[in-house]
Amino acid sequence: MRISDLLIKDRINLDIKSSDKPSVIRELARLHEKTGVLNDYDGYVKALEAREEQSSTGIGEGIAIPHAKTEFVKEPALAMGRKMSGIDYDSLDGEPATLFFMIAAPDGANNTHIETLARLSQLLLDDDFKEALEKAPTADAVLDIINKTEAEKFPDEAKKEEVKKAQASVANSSSSDDEPYIIAATACPTGIAHTYMAAAALKKAAEEMGVKIKVETNGADGRKDVLTSDDIKKAKGVILAINRNIEVDRFDGKPLIQVEAKEGINNAKALIQQVLDGKAPIFHASGSSEASSGEEASSEKKGLYKHLLSGVSYMLPLVISGGILIALAFLVDTLTCKCRI
Repeated sequence: MRISDLLIKDRINLDIKSSDKPSVIRELARLHEKTGVLNDYDGYVKALEAREEQSSTGIGEGIAIPHAKTEFVKEPALAMGRKMSGIDYDSLDGEPATLFFMIAAPDGANNTHIETLARLSQLLLDDDFKEALEKAPTADAVLDIINKTEAEKFPDEAKKEEVKKAQASVANSSSSDDEPYIIAATACPTGIAHTYMAAAALKKAAEEMGVKIKVETNGADGRKDVLTSDDIKKAKGVILAINRNIEVDRFDGKPLIQVEAKEGINNAKALIQQVLDGKAPIFHASGSSEASSGEEASSEKKGLYKHLLSGVSYMLPLVISGGILIALAFLVDTLTCKCRI
C-alpha cells in the first residue's frame, strides 16, 4: 500500500498551532477524528500517550512518527502536520521536531500500515524529500511530492520482483574479499517506527559506503528478510540495533556489535565502519537463545525496585500502628502503676 493511499488532503495540516508534545498529539488526532477514522477520540489519544511512555517516537532529524494500533481506530490512516518553528518532542537527538506523521491502525488489521511506515522511513532519510516537504506551500503540493518520490524510489510490482531477484543475486555473490558483506538485525519494543528507521538508515549508509548489507527486521508484522545460515557464514560482521529480545545464538563466533535501535538510526556509518575495521568483538553464545537490550534489563531492575518499594509502603502503616500500640501499652502500664502507689 502506498503512502498516498493512507494520507489525504484533509489529514494534512501545514500550520500546526500546538506548542508542546501533548497538544500536538491531540491536534493531529483531531485530523483522524474529523475524517471518520476513529470511533473514540479520547481512547485513541490515550493509546498514543501510552506508546510515547514506552519510548519517544521523535526519531530525530526534525521528524516524529506518533502511532498506535488500537480498537479505537476503524481503518488504517495517516495524518501529517508541520510546524517550522519546531516543538520539543523528546526526540532521540534532542532537537525540536518540525514534521509529524501520525499513524492510526485498528486492532486485528493486516500489516499494511507497517509496510507503509517502513516505506515512509526510507523516504524520510532522503534529505531532498524532507526539504521538499518543509517547503511545500499546500497540502496538494505535499501529496504531489510524496506521489512523485514514491514513483521514483519504488517500482511497480513486476519491477520490484526483478529488483528482489537482483538483490538476492548480489547477496549470494557478495562473499568475495573485495566486496565486504555485513548483516544486521533491528527491533524495538513495538516493532514499528524505530525497527524500520534503523533498517533504512543502515541500508542507506551501507550503499553510500559501497558495502553490501542485509538487514533483518523484527517488526510488528513478524521477521522479514530473515538472515540465513549462509548469510551469517559469509558476513564479515553483525550489527544488532535492538531494544528487545531476538534470537542471537545463531551469531556464535561472529564479530558482533549490539546497540539500541536509536544508535542504528543516528550512527549507522560509524557502526558499519567499526565492523569493517575489525573492531567488533567476537560474540560467544551463552546458551540463552535471546539477547536483551540494556534498556530491558534496566526496566526489569526498575520493576523489581518498584515492587519492593510498594511492599514497604504497604507495611509501613502496620509498623507505625504497632509502634503506637506498644507506646500506649507502656503509658497505660505506667499510669496503672502510679495509681497503685
